[in-house]
Amino acid sequence: MTRFFAVMIMALAGIAPAYAQNASEIARVQSGQSCVGCNLFQADLAYRDLPGINLAGARLRQANLSLATMNGADFNGSNMSVSNLFGARFTRANFRNTNLQDAVLVGAYLGSADLTGAVLSRANLSGAELDTARGLTQAQLNTACGDENTSLPAGLSIAHC
Repeated sequence: MTRFFAVMIMALAGIAPAYAQNASEIARVQSGQSCVGCNLFQADLAYRDLPGINLAGARLRQANLSLATMNGADFNGSNMSVSNLFGARFTRANFRNTNLQDAVLVGAYLGSADLTGAVLSRANLSGAELDTARGLTQAQLNTACGDENTSLPAGLSIAHC
């Protein structure tokens, strides 16, 4: 009976989709090339200067973008859940419909960034600069947290973490 279960597990594993990171796609992005829809799971993009890069629809789940500069980047529809965006700069970046659930945006700068439809559930926005962000709603902020140093557009507020 044990052998039967082992065979079944191996058979099921063979039909499961592969979600491991794609090293060649990560290397491409690290060198500054756009990569629409790429699998960048757990990519290390920390400290990178990647202006205008297009990562729309990419899987950036659990990626490290801490202290990166990605001004004008396009993350439209990307999965950036559980990612580290600590202290990164995203001036005029496109986060439309991006999943930022459980992401750390502590101290991030999102000046004029578009957050229309972005999922911010349980995201930590402590110290983030969002005062000129576009498309940000109270409903989005009600699912996130921040602190007294989080700067928001006029009329919006956020709960403390």
